[in-house]
Amino acid sequence: MTAFAHRRSEHSWGTAIWELRSVNHRYLELSFKLPENWRQLEPELRERLRDNLQRGKVECSLRLSLKEQEQQLSLNHELAEQLLNTAHALRADITHAAPINVLEVLRWPGVMQSAEPDGDTISKDLLTAFAEALNDQRDNRRREGAALAQLIEQRLHSIDQIVAELRQRMPEIVAGQRDKLRSRLAELQAELDSDRLEQEMALIAQKADVDEELDRLDTHVKEVRRVLSKGGAAGRRLDFLMQELNREANTLSSKAVVADSTQAAVELKVLIEQMREQIQNIE
Repeated sequence: MTAFAHRRSEHSWGTAIWELRSVNHRYLELSFKLPENWRQLEPELRERLRDNLQRGKVECSLRLSLKEQEQQLSLNHELAEQLLNTAHALRADITHAAPINVLEVLRWPGVMQSAEPDGDTISKDLLTAFAEALNDQRDNRRREGAALAQLIEQRLHSIDQIVAELRQRMPEIVAGQRDKLRSRLAELQAELDSDRLEQEMALIAQKADVDEELDRLDTHVKEVRRVLSKGGAAGRRLDFLMQELNREANTLSSKAVVADSTQAAVELKVLIEQMREQIQNIE
């Protein structure tokens, strides 16, 4: 489901900004943009996302800004002492050795070290901030899901009305087709034995009979409502139900014997397609 979360957190060591973007996808596809020094967090991030999401294409990015005061230098006393002792030992062996320059000792690799923030502390803070960003995204998804459910329910209500009206009118439609057949026979002055006439009437009634399709439409609509009320990942199930609803609408269209029933089938298809497009955004 489409959603976005932006979480900025301030810490003693600096600032972290998490961004989570997700769009609908058939499967769960995760991608990460992390600073090179913090790519070790990716397995933990993947596990948390998989625990909370079932479908969607999710992009996760992290931006870090470390405070300058955390880059203060510190002296490696042990290494400096080793270097000085070694230098003094060399001076004892070399007659005309130059005086020991303390600045040269400080330039030796490893003697002066940057005071880096504690990595474990930063990792813990980053994961805490990520959890907050993930909660924000889930809240956004819930709000969008509630809005989509309302839109779908409106279409379901319209389908209920069309089905109820068509069911109520079917006896009238079948009777009208029988009367139409009799009128045509009368205009042609054709004589047809009663048995043959009954057979023709039965064929008309059979062709126009859509009670089974209307019943299945009612059943599918109820199932859509049940899936929506149940919650959780429902996109695949709802997509399947849209296919079944569309199948029944097509059957209604093929059995239509009057313009009104054809129009009803067209309206059903439009409503089903509108729902199908919205369902593409549901997890």
